[in-house]
Amino acid sequence: METKNEFNVKGEDLLAKIKELIHQGNVTRIIVKNEEGKVYLEIPVTVGIIGAVVLPVLAAVGALAALAANFTIEVIERVD
Repeated sequence: METKNEFNVKGEDLLAKIKELIHQGNVTRIIVKNEEGKVYLEIPVTVGIIGAVVLPVLAAVGALAALAANFTIEVIERVD
């Protein structure tokens, strides 16, 4: 079973929030949208995701943060 949560963040806070969500461990997917709801990035997060995979994604998130002032992060979480 899965649940959805949404967070509104400013561009400069985007990278920090994504890192925080990845470290939670129960997140299965993170979707980053702009203010109009357009999906910019969808990140599948699995138990096996580690440094080599995460670093390029975080670099992309950092570049994305410069594009807009506000984002919505949709988080899909596993519910055990």
